[in-house]
Formats: sequence, C-alpha cells, structure tokens
Amino acid sequence: MEVDLEAWIPALMGYLIGSIPFGLLLTKAAGLGDVRSIGSGNIGATNVLRTGNKGLAAATLLLDLAKGFVAVFAAGQIWDEKAMAFAAGAAVLGHCYPVWLGFKGGKGVATNAGVAFGLGWPIGLAYAFVWLSVLAIFRISSLAGMAAVVAAAAAAPLFGYPQFFPVLAAIAVLIVYLHRENIARLARGEEPKVGSSKK
Repeated sequence: MEVDLEAWIPALMGYLIGSIPFGLLLTKAAGLGDVRSIGSGNIGATNVLRTGNKGLAAATLLLDLAKGFVAVFAAGQIWDEKAMAFAAGAAVLGHCYPVWLGFKGGKGVATNAGVAFGLGWPIGLAYAFVWLSVLAIFRISSLAGMAAVVAAAAAAPLFGYPQFFPVLAAIAVLIVYLHRENIARLARGEEPKVGSSKK
C-alpha cells in the first residue's frame, strides 16, 4: 500500500505543533507546579485559570490558539487545502493526545479556534462569536467550547468552505466526546462556572 506523503507529512507537522503543552510548560516555569495535579487535570487554559493566575491562563489560551493557526497556515503555504485539512485535524489530536504526556492532554477547544481561523477567517469569526457569546451568557467554559466547535463545522459550508466541513465535523465529534463528563455535570446542574474552583 502506497503511503501518501502529501497527507502524512503535514499531518505529522500538525501533530507535533499541536502537541506542545503550553499550559504545562508555563505553569511549571512560573513555579506553580504541574497543572495536571489540579482541577480537571487538563493542560488547557480553563484549568490553568484554576491556579489563580489569569495572565498565565490568557497566555495559554493564546498560545494554544496560535499553534492551531500556525499548523494550518504553514500547511497552506507549503502544500494545499488537502494538507491544511490534515494539519488541522492532527493539530487538535496533538493537543488532546500529546505523545510527550502519555497521550493525556487538553480538550482542544482553543487549538481548534486557531485551526478555524487558519482554514478561513469567516469560520474563525463564527467560532469566536459563538464561543464568546455563550461564555458571556452562561459563564460555562465547556458549554461555550462545545457550541463553538459545532458552529465552526456548520459555518464551513455556509461561508464557502465546504472542503473543510469533514475535518471540522470530525474535530467537533472528538471535542464533544472529550467533554462527556462535562455534559453529565451540565445535565445535573453541577458544571462549574468560569472563575469558580473545582474540587
């Protein structure tokens, strides 16, 4: 079976970029220990916020977003739209399942935001609008993230990017799956709001 290097090389690049655990690196560098030992145990910005350091949480959010964008943008500059799609999916996989951390990472919401902007700025704006709107109304990070990833998949064909719908839909399914415990807490009315501590 012939290996399609045009797919695997950008996918590998996307995975390696996406797997950089900025949340863990920043909290350790700041002397706050291992972010995986608190809250949800994830390496994303929401859990970094539970350290009480809003600056680090914001930096984690921006860097996780940036790695998704960089992976897709670089693939587009070097290859084509097919490569961008592979890099997009792989970048989110890298964040969620980083080889360096025993395949235990974050939930991919911020990285997928960067991916959305990299695939097409209208997709990114739809993502950001839904994410920020739901977060402002309900103050529940998980709900905002899940709504945003679904919105990005829906926005792709609506705004003229149908070629990216399959990868964005697959990412949405993955991210919603990774939020299954959050969904259970939402159903029970127990999901913590932004700024609250999680035991």
